[in-house]
Amino acid sequence: MTISLYDATIPSFLQILGSLDHLIDKAEAHMAEHGVAEEELVQARLFDNMQPLAYQLKASAEHSRGAIEGVRAGVFTPQTAMPPQTFDDLRAYLAHARDFLAALDPAEVNGFVGRDMRFEFKTTNIPFTAEGFLFSFAQPNFYFHATTAYDLLRHKGVKIGKMDFLGALQAKA
Repeated sequence: MTISLYDATIPSFLQILGSLDHLIDKAEAHMAEHGVAEEELVQARLFDNMQPLAYQLKASAEHSRGAIEGVRAGVFTPQTAMPPQTFDDLRAYLAHARDFLAALDPAEVNGFVGRDMRFEFKTTNIPFTAEGFLFSFAQPNFYFHATTAYDLLRHKGVKIGKMDFLGALQAKA
């Protein structure tokens, strides 16, 4: 069986981005039930020197939608703008990423195989092939930030479990 670049990236990006939206729903329910301020969750950190929940959600979108945009352009540079600061704005940011990914033509993504591209940030410049970038940089970063978002909410007492993280599985029809 052959698996394509599209199949190895886009459905999983969509699955986890959908689960992040669900985690925001759970966080909002937790806020209402326990009288927790939105800012407390949006700015939640496990450690002082780590980025807050808002950043983790933004980075999940950047390492999925942004990664594909980077491969398309031949260069990926992380966005340094502040992340959205409310759950409504974060939900919209994630929805934009999902809409972009859902609209992709699989043939375009599969056509990226072997294409040269690079990662650029400050003084760092790393050459990649498209698939090397997506598999060794974008996907690991995507899952790191999505998992960290889950961990932050769980740490703050939001009632979530593994199935909330996994979201809608790609089960056989």
